[in-house]
Amino acid sequence: MNPARLTGILTDPVTLDLVGRQPIAQIAYAGLDESPRAVPVGYLLREGTFVFFTIPSSDKVAALRRDPRIALTIDVYPPPCCLLVRGSAELREEDGVPDEYLEASFRTMPEDQHAGFEQGVRALYDSMVRVVITPTWARLNDFQRTAPRAVERLVQAKQG
Repeated sequence: MNPARLTGILTDPVTLDLVGRQPIAQIAYAGLDESPRAVPVGYLLREGTFVFFTIPSSDKVAALRRDPRIALTIDVYPPPCCLLVRGSAELREEDGVPDEYLEASFRTMPEDQHAGFEQGVRALYDSMVRVVITPTWARLNDFQRTAPRAVERLVQAKQG
């Protein structure tokens, strides 16, 4: 995908609103047995990349090290709006609990739960794996300006 088009989608005000409203993304990747996997993750959008964290022993770490291709979707309803992303994952283990992991996690819970959550994860995790998704393709379907391509093609065909 054209880099300027990709940047335009990732910085579109609708995308930024979507990211602000939805703290959970669904990632999809090939498992070690090559079967499809889809899991929810808390994430951050940072300078055109998506970042999430997991524990070093998770199945997704081994799978993404073997095959770094990954897809990500963020969606909300109503009204329907979704961001679809394809890219590659870069993994790096970090000591302790990264502040960005806490930032992403805090987006999913009330503020009065932050301190207890942080205390619990700092006691549990000796290290975490930072997963950075670098997008190579994206599509924003806001169902006002854009819709799934198949729907757009059908509309065009009906309009002649």
